[in-house]
Amino acid sequence: QVNLVESGGGLVQAGGSLRLSCLASGRTFGTYYMAWFRQAPGKEREFVATINWSTSYTSYADSVKGRFTISRDNAKNTVYLQMNSLKPEDTAVYYCKARYDWDDQDYWGQGTQVTVSS
Repeated sequence: QVNLVESGGGLVQAGGSLRLSCLASGRTFGTYYMAWFRQAPGKEREFVATINWSTSYTSYADSVKGRFTISRDNAKNTVYLQMNSLKPEDTAVYYCKARYDWDDQDYWGQGTQVTVSS
């Protein structure tokens, strides 16, 4: 029903910036919220940031507050994650997640690799 495709990952030095994008296609009306998660090698997937589609309310993990910003473009069906002041600890595969009013399941993208060197 919904396809999510992330892009924008890559290799960056500590202190640098990246902007991730997640493009949703298919049955994209009725968005409840979209979010970003990440998973480092040997670690469980962890929450990064979320944005509510109706209210634009945002929430962030403590580890990224003040450095990351989540935003959306309704016309493009796209959610972004602006990542500034990157640290080696931010190295992970970043996943886009979406939830819709008409379905109880979560939809996930394939992930994009972010590597931060010291």
